[in-house]
Amino acid sequence: MKPILVTGGAGYIGSIVCRLLLERGYEIVVLDNLDEGHREALPQKAVFIQGDLGDEGLLSRLFGEYSIGAVVHLAASCLVGESVQDPGKYYRNNLGNGLVLLKVMRAFQVDKLVFSSTAAVYGEPQALPITETHPTAPLNPYGHSKLVFEQILEWEEKAYGLKYVAFRYFNAAGAWEGLGEDHRPETHLIPLILRRALRAKEGKAGDEEVLQVFGGDYATPDGTCIRDYVHVRDLALAHVLALERLDGLTERIFNLGNERGASVLEVIQTAEEVTGCPIPFRIGDRRPGDPAVLVASSGKAAEVLGWKARFSDLREIVSSAWEWHQRFPDGYKR
Repeated sequence: MKPILVTGGAGYIGSIVCRLLLERGYEIVVLDNLDEGHREALPQKAVFIQGDLGDEGLLSRLFGEYSIGAVVHLAASCLVGESVQDPGKYYRNNLGNGLVLLKVMRAFQVDKLVFSSTAAVYGEPQALPITETHPTAPLNPYGHSKLVFEQILEWEEKAYGLKYVAFRYFNAAGAWEGLGEDHRPETHLIPLILRRALRAKEGKAGDEEVLQVFGGDYATPDGTCIRDYVHVRDLALAHVLALERLDGLTERIFNLGNERGASVLEVIQTAEEVTGCPIPFRIGDRRPGDPAVLVASSGKAAEVLGWKARFSDLREIVSSAWEWHQRFPDGYKR
């Protein structure tokens, strides 16, 4: 197979996708602007180009020079709260840049794409677990931008014969073989908790280390949001499985989740058990755009792709992340 372009390949999920593709013998080319990604997370065997997905000239040169045969598209802006505050950024990056990618793919007759979408397309669930046929009603510009791009892909298939899969991720978590979660600033719950535990172990915890929990009055058993945490290696593997089956697929949209939910307080309790550190927290206001519960049904991915969440235990997921944070307390900036 011709080389595979991985956009956003230096990111949390992308770096593990790259590792798995290389292990299976694929050649990969990574395009990442490193706003969120880390060059240190990429294997040496990966061809790396630092640049912006919206740079049509750069993208065209890349497709021509490396004879790209398929694309795994992970590059995106992906913070719910920020998307509410700055929606224009999310439509520029997640839609505008995506349209540039599709234009260049057409120009070079590349017709295979695996797209990282999000469970945020669903909004507040009407039924649980959430299947792919659940109505879509995103509560924030992040989810809306991803949903619109999914719809664009559907029309691209009808007009140009694009073969694609869109994965609706639930909450990626955990670490695998020296690759972990390192965002600056960090907004995801598990690394926020574990960074506080690290500082507590070092005797550096202070009042500023109290974890902010967004909302304690949701219609859930303990009042905090419930999310479906899926191990990042499981998510990454799904992209490889999809690439290997694209030619024969008729299904396009797949949920990727663990099919079980954990509340914010349950995650805190699990992290306390794993780390041996108490995690002080305070309940604050709800964050705009957050549904109360998101839990996946991933049966379709199992049936069609042979995919299954193999790291299914929350404690196992948190433990893998804790091991990584202890090994790399400063993240990739080491």
